[in-house]
Amino acid sequence: MKLFVGLGNPGAKYAQNRHNIGFMALDEIAASHGFSPWKNKFQAQICEGTLGGVKVLLLKPQTFMNLSGQAVGEAMRFYKLTSADVTVLHDELDLAPGKCRVKQGGGHAGHNGLRSLHSHIGADYARVRLGIGHPGHKDAVAGYVLRDFPKADADWLDDLMRGIADGATALAAGDGGKFMNAVSLRTAPPRSSGGAKSPGQKKPPAPGQAKPVKQAQPSPQPENVVQTPETDTRSALQKLADRFK
Repeated sequence: MKLFVGLGNPGAKYAQNRHNIGFMALDEIAASHGFSPWKNKFQAQICEGTLGGVKVLLLKPQTFMNLSGQAVGEAMRFYKLTSADVTVLHDELDLAPGKCRVKQGGGHAGHNGLRSLHSHIGADYARVRLGIGHPGHKDAVAGYVLRDFPKADADWLDDLMRGIADGATALAAGDGGKFMNAVSLRTAPPRSSGGAKSPGQKKPPAPGQAKPVKQAQPSPQPENVVQTPETDTRSALQKLADRFK
C-alpha cells in the first residue's frame, strides 16, 4: 500500500486557501480515479482506491496543519507502513505558482506541516512540492498562505490539479520522472512545431487581411525612331497620272 498525504487545514473557511493545495490535489486524484467516498478515521479524512494495480490510501489530516504528523503516524502504524511508503503533497513558497517538483527526503524549510511530520515519522518520505509563490517578505507569509487563491490563478491551478491526477499512477509506482511529464503536459504543453521557413518564403497575411495586389509594371517605352523620307523617283507625267487613279 502507498499512502498519499495532502496537507491543509480542515473546514470550509480554509478550503480555498493557498495552504490547502495539498487537500485540493487529493480531491482531484480521488474524483478522477474513482476512489471510495471520504470517511473519518485516524484524525483524518481518508479514502481508498487503486492506481495501476497499487492500492493507495489518500489521507487529509483534520488536526490542523501544525499537528499533521499525528494523523499520518496513526495511519502508518495501523497499516504497518514505513516513511518510504508515504508521499506528501504540500504548498511550496519557494516555487513559482503552478510549478511542481518531486523530492525525496530533506528538511522542512519552516513549513509547519512538514515540521510535524518530521517529528512523527522522520524525514525520509517523498514530497510533491506545489508552487504557490512567495509574498516577498517573511512577515507576510502567514497571511499569504491563509488567503484564498485569487480568481486570476484559476486557470493554472486547474491545469496543475489535472496534471497531478494524470500522473498519479506513475507517482504510486515511484516513477517521479513520468509523473512530472504528465504534469508538464497540462501546465506547459508543447507548442506545435511548424516547418522551417525556406529562404525567400513570404509570411502569409494575417486572417482577414487582404492579400497585397501586385501592381503591373509599365511596359517599356519604344525608343524614338526617326523616319527618313524615301526619295520620289517618279516622272512628272507619272505623278500626274497617279493623282487620277
